[in-house]
Amino acid sequence: MKYYNLKDSQEQVNFKTATIKGQGKDKGLFFPENIPQFDEKFIQNLSQYSDEEIAYQCMRSFINDEIPSEVLKNIITETISFDIPLKKINDKISILELFHGPTLAFKDIGARFMSRCLSYFLKDQDKKVTVLVATSGDTGGAVADGFYNLPGIDVVILYPKNRVSPVQEKQLTALGKNIYALEVNGSFDDCQSLVKQAFSNEEINSQLFLTSANSINIARWLPQQIYYLLALKQWQQLEKELPVICVPSGNFGNICAGLLAHVRGLPAEHFIAACNSNDIIPQYFKTGNFNPKKAVATLSNAMDVGDPSNFVRILELFNNEFDALKNKISACTIDDQKTMQTITDVYEKHQYILDPHSAVAFASLEQYLKENPGKKGFILGTAHPVKFPEAVEKAVKTKIEIPASLNDLMKKEKKTIEINSDFEELRRFLLSKN
Repeated sequence: MKYYNLKDSQEQVNFKTATIKGQGKDKGLFFPENIPQFDEKFIQNLSQYSDEEIAYQCMRSFINDEIPSEVLKNIITETISFDIPLKKINDKISILELFHGPTLAFKDIGARFMSRCLSYFLKDQDKKVTVLVATSGDTGGAVADGFYNLPGIDVVILYPKNRVSPVQEKQLTALGKNIYALEVNGSFDDCQSLVKQAFSNEEINSQLFLTSANSINIARWLPQQIYYLLALKQWQQLEKELPVICVPSGNFGNICAGLLAHVRGLPAEHFIAACNSNDIIPQYFKTGNFNPKKAVATLSNAMDVGDPSNFVRILELFNNEFDALKNKISACTIDDQKTMQTITDVYEKHQYILDPHSAVAFASLEQYLKENPGKKGFILGTAHPVKFPEAVEKAVKTKIEIPASLNDLMKKEKKTIEINSDFEELRRFLLSKN
C-alpha cells in the first residue's frame, strides 16, 4: 500500500515512511492510494470473530508485509486490551464507551497503535526521534502514555494554557522522563500552527528527527476504524436496522476514520459530526464554503478547533463531491448551555453520566432522531466524565470519583515549560534538546 500527499500526489510513500514522517511536503496529509474493501460475509458475521481478529482484518491491508503478521497481531492485542462496550442509554440511543483505556479517552487506541508501530520501525535506528504533538486535551495524555519511557523516542506536547481540565493536565505534565510538556499562551489552533511550522522548518529538521502523533499521522488515524467495527458487532446483537452514528468532532480525525470504514463496507444509516460552538463544518454544510476561524473556548475543549486538519481527508474520500458528502454526513452545533442541560437531563432520566463531548453528541443525535422518526443510533463516548469534573459535577450535582487507576498520577508534580505562541520560542526549545 502506498500513501500519497494530498497537497502533492507525486509524493508517494509506504506505511513506514508515512508513520515516521507524519506529514508530507507543504504540510500535506498522507492518504491511501486505494481503499481496501471489507468482505461482505466478514461484515455480516462479525459476531463469529474475536475483537482481535476483527481489528487485524481491519488493519492488515494498510500495512501488508511492512510489519510481520505476528508482530502486527501483538500490536493490535496491546492496542485494544481493555473493554470497548456498547451500552444502551435509552430505547433509541446507545453509547460506545471508548474511555476504559489507560488515559480514559478514545485516543488511547490510536496512540497505542501508533507508538508500537513507530517503536517497531525505529528499533534499528541510531538517531533519537522526537514526537511533536499539539493537543486540545486528550491527544497529549494518550500520546504521553503510549510513548512513555520508550527507548530512542522523546515526546514534546504543546497544549493551550488554562484550556485543559485538571486530569488532562496531569496526564500531560506529570510523567517526566522522555515526556516534555509545553504550556502555550494561546489556543489549540496556535499550538497546531507551531507544530506545523516546526515540521516545515529546515533548521529544525536538519538537526532533529521529527514525527507527529496527532490524527494527521496515518498510524494514529487509521486504527480508529477498529472501534466502529467493534460497535457494529455489538449493534447487530441489539438492533436490526442500520445505526445513525454520531461522533463528537473537533479535528475530524475520528469521524473521518468512521467514514473510511463506511466507504470500505461498514453499514451505517447516516453519520453526524457533533460540534460545539466551533461551527466551521456545520457552516460548511450550509454554505459549501470552508472558512476556518479562530477557535473559541468551550466546555468540550478537545473539540475547540477552528481549522480542522482532517476534513481534507473526508473531502478526498468523497472525491470532493459536495452532494455525495451531504448525503452521508450532516453536522450539528451544540452550545455550552445545551451541553450542560443535556448532561443534567440524561442523568435525571437515565442515570447515565455523560462528559461534555459525549453530551454534544447525545444532543445532536437526539435532535436528528426527532427529525427522522423510526431510526436509532449510537454516539461515541470519547472521554470519561471525571476528566471534566467542574462542568459535570455542576450538571449532575454529585461528585465524580476519580478512578483508582489515576490516584498515583494525580499526586505527582506538574512539570511544564511555559511559552508564548511564538515560533522562535519553540524553535529554541527543540534545538536545545539536540
